[in-house]
Amino acid sequence: MDTAAFRADLDLIPSTLASLADSLERGLPELEQLGSLGAARVLVVGMGSSRYAADVVARRFRAHGANVVVELASAVLLPEPAADLAVVAVSATGGSAEVLRAVDRYRGTGRLVAVTNRPDSELGRVADVVVPLLAGVEASGVACRTFRATFPVLDAVLGELLGTAPAERFDAGVVRRAAAASDALLTSAAEWLAPLGGLLAGPMGTWALAPAERASSAQQAALMLREVPRRAAYASETGDWSHVDVYLTKTQDYRALVFAGSAWDAQALEWMQARGSRYAAVSRDLPGAELTVRFAHDDDESVAALAEVLVGELVADRWLRSGSSPVE
Repeated sequence: MDTAAFRADLDLIPSTLASLADSLERGLPELEQLGSLGAARVLVVGMGSSRYAADVVARRFRAHGANVVVELASAVLLPEPAADLAVVAVSATGGSAEVLRAVDRYRGTGRLVAVTNRPDSELGRVADVVVPLLAGVEASGVACRTFRATFPVLDAVLGELLGTAPAERFDAGVVRRAAAASDALLTSAAEWLAPLGGLLAGPMGTWALAPAERASSAQQAALMLREVPRRAAYASETGDWSHVDVYLTKTQDYRALVFAGSAWDAQALEWMQARGSRYAAVSRDLPGAELTVRFAHDDDESVAALAEVLVGELVADRWLRSGSSPVE
């Protein structure tokens, strides 16, 4: 891992997304092979960022009536191979030990699909079909562009496997709008990044909240704060927050990054405001937020899922460059 190269990877997000949008319009490599697998059920396995993105995509398909389950690749209790089951293994590097162990039972079934940024990896070699993420080389070794690419690529894979899809897709148009939104966020960061970095730099850590439909934004933002500058950071789904994290607002200097838009925002804010917590809002305006970051098309759930996490990633990079303490 070379975290010093992280900002260079972030700067490539707009062009990478724009290129991926072009590929989606042309048709992803190997995608045409999936419809013939005859899958009625799909199991998606992955770890970390891959699973965060997969959860969001699969939830949309389940709401549409599809039989799609996302499991940690590290789980022991996984379905047995079956004629109606397709297994999609998502791994940016194609070398995750947990993923490789999970898919071992599905090798040779003809229904193992790899979604990876490295088709020539071990995962690519054992899979029956390989669909590339087309995210380019991440010089830092931190999954940022591959995280974003997982949404549209897995969306396309599931649609092809199941022959059905929800109305809201991570299609080429969405990806192109997310590219523009990401470019705008990188440009506007000079206006909000320093004050946001100071606001979120609590002495006891940083908390991120997001609605279930974009839970990946909170999860990935918290992961980036842990992985890049190595700071304590935690993620919650906004509704669940009132059941698992609210308690800390009473005892700690609570600093939160709220990816807004949940039906349960008001409930969380009521607790935070009553206990003097400090928070910033992303993608929507929230009462009491000390700082708000907005961008074009941020009211589109799909665009927001692809673009808004950049706010947390830029804070992570700023803290890395600030040295031993992120407090501004």
